[in-house]
Amino acid sequence: MDIQAIFGLQFLLSLIVWGFIAKWLFAPWLEKKPTHEALFWLGLPHVFRHVGMVFLVPGVVDHSLPEGFANAAAYGDLITGVLALLALIALRAGWSAAVGMVWTFNIVGSVDLLNALRHVNVAPDLGAAWYIPTILVPLLLVTHFMIFARLLRR
Repeated sequence: MDIQAIFGLQFLLSLIVWGFIAKWLFAPWLEKKPTHEALFWLGLPHVFRHVGMVFLVPGVVDHSLPEGFANAAAYGDLITGVLALLALIALRAGWSAAVGMVWTFNIVGSVDLLNALRHVNVAPDLGAAWYIPTILVPLLLVTHFMIFARLLRR
């Protein structure tokens, strides 16, 4: 099996597993929560998006990882993580702008992930950062979807 096929299989299986976890565990639990609280819990994984800065660290990723991909992924994740943190603070503090801030981080974060996924050809150059798109990105995609669903229900 070639590297692209392994990458695709791992991504797909992680997406399926996170989807089942969301459907079986998180969705029923969140259904009982008020909107602001549910959005808080769904946004929580996104405050760790600063981990994507690892795409800029030599030795973690292969030296042949395209700079355009690395910069867009790293800074897109950093911006999303900061926006998510601000949204969570706003949700916890009960700010009137909280839901708007959730919309903002969710749109920015979704666009960032979809942009990164267009570059599946970089998989062989991900090095030790391989775990981000094969384990974490599927979780983030599932939670982005759940956030949009919750926001649109309001």
